[in-house]
Amino acid sequence: MEYLLLKWMHILSATLMFGTGLGTAFYKWTTDRSGDVRSIAVVMERVVLADWLFTTPTAIIQPITGLWMVYLAGWPLTQGWVAWAIGLYLLAGACWLPVVWQQIEMRRLSRIAVRRGEALTQRYWQLCRYWMWLGMVAFTAMIVVYGLMVFKPVMPAVAAAFRQ
Repeated sequence: MEYLLLKWMHILSATLMFGTGLGTAFYKWTTDRSGDVRSIAVVMERVVLADWLFTTPTAIIQPITGLWMVYLAGWPLTQGWVAWAIGLYLLAGACWLPVVWQQIEMRRLSRIAVRRGEALTQRYWQLCRYWMWLGMVAFTAMIVVYGLMVFKPVMPAVAAAFRQ
């Protein structure tokens, strides 16, 4: 597969991953602040769905296309910016896995609260705090990864790929 097609897939999937994460975080945060249990339950349904439809596939596509491009460009995995990008991506992933579980649990708790006509439990709000902190770490890691991708050193193999 051509380098530029891989790069397009990589950028598109990164955009979907980042946009979905930022969008769902914004809607969840603003809806949680409203305190409206029914709205929170609906948004939690959508947040979990968006993760399955968009974030999960892109989280798989990203390392495949990224490592393939690194291979085609001839960069070693130990090269500074490549190693940092991989490490930060793994850090973001390590934050994302518990976030997925937390979202599913918050969805469950919000469903129960709606069904019973009750307020959300302290457990829900505790999970929200953990979710936000993990999200901030993952978001920061991904911002740095974006920077590494954009400002990486240009090597002859990459320059040659652009001339084709």
